[in-house]
Amino acid sequence: MLSVVTRDIGEVDGSTPTLSNEDLLQHVATGDRRAFAELYDRTAPRVFGLVKRLLRDHAQSEEVTQEIFLEIWQSATRYDTSKGSAIAWMLTMTHRRTVDRVRASQASRDRDTRIGIRDYVAADDSVADNVEVRIESERVKEAMMRLTELQRQAVQLAYFGGFSHSEVAAMLSVPIGTVKTRLRDGMIRLRDELGVAS
Repeated sequence: MLSVVTRDIGEVDGSTPTLSNEDLLQHVATGDRRAFAELYDRTAPRVFGLVKRLLRDHAQSEEVTQEIFLEIWQSATRYDTSKGSAIAWMLTMTHRRTVDRVRASQASRDRDTRIGIRDYVAADDSVADNVEVRIESERVKEAMMRLTELQRQAVQLAYFGGFSHSEVAAMLSVPIGTVKTRLRDGMIRLRDELGVAS
């Protein structure tokens, strides 16, 4: 069979190839490497041209073209002459595979962009948050210094120390009502000092 294909393709007597693309593709389906080489030589420029128009990247276009011809080699048995010409079948495969590559590349770029933005925003936000917390902490310290000593003690123990009103009363040796009054007055004064609307 190889000799028949070789004679049909040409090259033995120096004549030009006589098999159609459809015939070549049928020979490729049987594993004929010479038929595949001839089909490649005939159709690679059109396949590569379509790929390059869609991808616009020369190196990627070459890579995808090679993948397409590998797929043609592997799936030539699925070609059906009743559904169209060999070149139409090959270009349909080319378009599909190239669009898949474009989508994969876009998805990869989108994923990288999302990760980059997430990492950038997270780093940016943590710095901004730290600065904001530090500034707010300084404002609270300054406002606390404007409270009376008794108010400051009550606020520090209850809000910064985490003690209950009864625990604060016991620690300061004063009635719980006095603690509540000092806390209320201290918080009102803090709100005014910090410019917080009531």
